[in-house]
Amino acid sequence: MENITVAFILTIFAGLSTGIGSFIAFLIPKPKLTYLSVLLGFAAGAMLYISFIELLATSIENVGFLVANTAFFLGMVVIYFLDRIIGHVHLDTLSDNHQMRFKRAGVLTAIGIAMHNFPEGMAVLITSLNDLYLGFPVAVAIAIHNVPEGIAVSVPIYYATHSRKKAFAYSFLSGIFEPLGAAFGYLLVFQFLNSTVLGAILAAVGGIMVFITFDELIPIAIKYGDEHLMLSGLISGMLVMILSLYILV
Repeated sequence: MENITVAFILTIFAGLSTGIGSFIAFLIPKPKLTYLSVLLGFAAGAMLYISFIELLATSIENVGFLVANTAFFLGMVVIYFLDRIIGHVHLDTLSDNHQMRFKRAGVLTAIGIAMHNFPEGMAVLITSLNDLYLGFPVAVAIAIHNVPEGIAVSVPIYYATHSRKKAFAYSFLSGIFEPLGAAFGYLLVFQFLNSTVLGAILAAVGGIMVFITFDELIPIAIKYGDEHLMLSGLISGMLVMILSLYILV
């Protein structure tokens, strides 16, 4: 198809925009826990809003209320058991070892965002192949909400390691899964993929993001700031997502 090259360019642009968020790590002169509380609250708000308003809502529209919500909760169940299997320790109950807490938070968030970006990459690609004029605003919208996701990965890693390079690398790697998802979708899944399968995948990813937000981001944000700082960041994250979707959709 003539749109294949442009579709992949849009997908790469959307995925690697997590790197923009990771540059936040370069702007922090000294670790300050109140910054972390607000930033993680912001990322939590953005991820919650995306999960319910974008991913789950799109899934309900494509596959119906029952299937979408089943997939949504299945995503939470799967990540819960993976959480138990890999021996995860809840960050807000660990001993007061900041480096261990922050690095674990960043790594787990990177994994969750990578899982989120994979089907999202397929969504951008398929939308662009079907209608390039629709694919462009979808890619831009996803790029915008990938920025706070990059923050969610890079800031904890920076606080844990004090390495700006590592903070950027983790965030960058999580964004790579978006073009990888597009490539996978085109090479292996595209001929079988339909709105039902994609809708279920998006709902499941939404469930995974919600689990990570409540299991990791919010507890850490409260632990190292307070509930008011966390809520100010959370509300701000939601408002930014509302504004971006209003302008671009």
